[in-house]
Formats: sequence, C-alpha cells, structure tokens
Amino acid sequence: MATIYLVRHGQASFGKDNYDQLSPRGWEQGRLLGQWLADKVKPGVVVGGNLQRHRETVEAIATGYGPRLPGMWGMDGLNEFDHMEVIEHLRPEWADRQVMARDLASVPKPAKAFQQLFEKAVARWVSGEYDPEYTETWLSFRQRVLATLDEVIELGDGADVLVSTSGGPIAVMISELLELSDRKTLELNNVIANASVSRLLYSGSRRSLSVFNNYSHLEAEDPALVTFR
Repeated sequence: MATIYLVRHGQASFGKDNYDQLSPRGWEQGRLLGQWLADKVKPGVVVGGNLQRHRETVEAIATGYGPRLPGMWGMDGLNEFDHMEVIEHLRPEWADRQVMARDLASVPKPAKAFQQLFEKAVARWVSGEYDPEYTETWLSFRQRVLATLDEVIELGDGADVLVSTSGGPIAVMISELLELSDRKTLELNNVIANASVSRLLYSGSRRSLSVFNNYSHLEAEDPALVTFR
C-alpha cells in the first residue's frame, strides 16, 4: 500500500499582522522535518493548500530534505477553514484586529485565552444551528476536504504523497476513516502539533490510518520546538 503523509504546517505568526507566514520557529520545524523525511520517504507527489503557511512549510521542508523533493501542487481544497470568520461570529468586535490584540494583551496568557475562545467559536460553527451566518458551513468544509482527499489519491496514482495542510483538514480526514463524531473531530484538531506527520495508507478504494500526529523528530532536537499554535 502507498502512504499519504499528512503534514500540519509549521508554527504560524500568532499575534502578528500577517498570521499566515511561518514564524522563525515554524521554519526550523519544517527544516527538521525535512531532514527526518529525507532518509525515509521518497514522495512521488507533493501537494498542499494554497495558504502562505502551507507553501512556506514545503519550502522549509525542502531546505532539510534537499533538491530531490518534488515541487508542490497547490489545491484549494486543502486550505483550512476561515478561523477568523468563525471567531468573529462569536466575538464580532474582534473583526477589528486592534480590539482583539488589546483584549488578548489584557490577560496573563493571551495564547491560552485565544485557544479557549477559538474552541467555543468552532463548536458554535460545527453545531449547524447558525449555518446561514457562515460563508462555509462545517458540512461544506467536511465535504470539500474529503472530495480533495479523493483527488489527492487519484493524483498519487499508487505513489507516496506528501501533503502540507492544516489541522482542520487532517482531523476531518482521520475522523472519516475512524467514523468519529464531530465532537471527537474537534478534539483531534486541538492536539495536532505544528510540523507533525500523520500517515494514511491507500490502495484502490482501501484507506486506513497508520500513524497520527507524530512529532518525535522535533522532540528529539528540542522539546521547545513542539507547538500547537
């Protein structure tokens, strides 16, 4: 069976004007992942979402992997949901980023406060009770991610595939294979580390989960490199 290596992007720039770019730590996470993959994986295809953090993660991986890494095919279906739109429907005042920054700066642990509100906002979105408010509903998000997984498998055509994406799409793919509830899907999403690797096996119509959320390549170098936001 061939393998799909699902990579969550390296750490993005939380709290910065451009969240979507990798932080310096995110670049280092990607480089170390590339070194780890170099002796283990020879992907026939590399695909990723079209967000900046997805592209930069592949670039960072390539610095550690070397020139043998194929170029990345961009696929919109691998993009994360719009997390700021989801948050703003719970906290409309945060549409003003200065207000959000001020509110977070007023608490002792801004990242923890953001995560707690993020989880509440996503639970509201997933409930389906407020679907008319959202540009993309939870059901639509699931459907486009799973349709894109089919496209990735067709593109792979029996070869190993490296995928650079986000926690949401990874959680949806795995929850579909394991037949998990929406609540369990959200729990998966919350624990997927930056620059971690999950492995799906595929052959024809058969698909199965082999490894979830491996980040040993980061722990072995420096435990401080293990991040979740």
